Amino acid sequence: MKVYNLYRIALATCICFLFSSVVRSQSVFRPTSIGFAVGSGSEFKNRNYSHSADFVKLELLYSLMRKKSIGLELLIQPEFNNAKHQMLNIFFVKPDTPNYEDLRSLYSQNRIVKSYILNVGGLLRKQFSTAASCYVMLSVGPMYTDTQTERLSKGFAFSDVLAIGFSYKIKSVTIDLRPSLQHQSNAGLGASNAGYNIKNIELSCAFQL
Repeated sequence: MKVYNLYRIALATCICFLFSSVVRSQSVFRPTSIGFAVGSGSEFKNRNYSHSADFVKLELLYSLMRKKSIGLELLIQPEFNNAKHQMLNIFFVKPDTPNYEDLRSLYSQNRIVKSYILNVGGLLRKQFSTAASCYVMLSVGPMYTDTQTERLSKGFAFSDVLAIGFSYKIKSVTIDLRPSLQHQSNAGLGASNAGYNIKNIELSCAFQL
């Protein structure tokens, strides 16, 4: 887990460095496009818990550099995530946990978990034509979750996303289809830190500025 947290720090540092480098090199740093995304996701099947979510995102895309058909971009995505969570394996809560019987009863219910996330990611794009492209995106960002579960404490945590995307541009509008893998945990800042592992699919629409 310490290695994983070091990865988060390294990725966040790289993104901040790229962002600050471009800001310093330009008198005005404006997004190249703005849009929104909607999507849904669910946990990888397991015996411990079920987790499904619907989410909506605002998207700001900045061009950092481009060389021929390859481009590097910065994607900023404020996100509202509304999830349903249920503990399936009551023995996940150990008997040495205070009030473990009450917690087993509570966590076995379907619970609504609302999260507020700021995704900040680097995006490497391959352009196939003036209209079609694909990309790989890696992001890390802070999040706040409003509900305690057996896997994640209420409060501050992190969201990590690895995605591939397929884009098609029609005049000044770009449509994206983006499957992704997401991990949410709090880096040991809370008592519960097993986190959620989620597979997502989302559709976005962005307008060129």
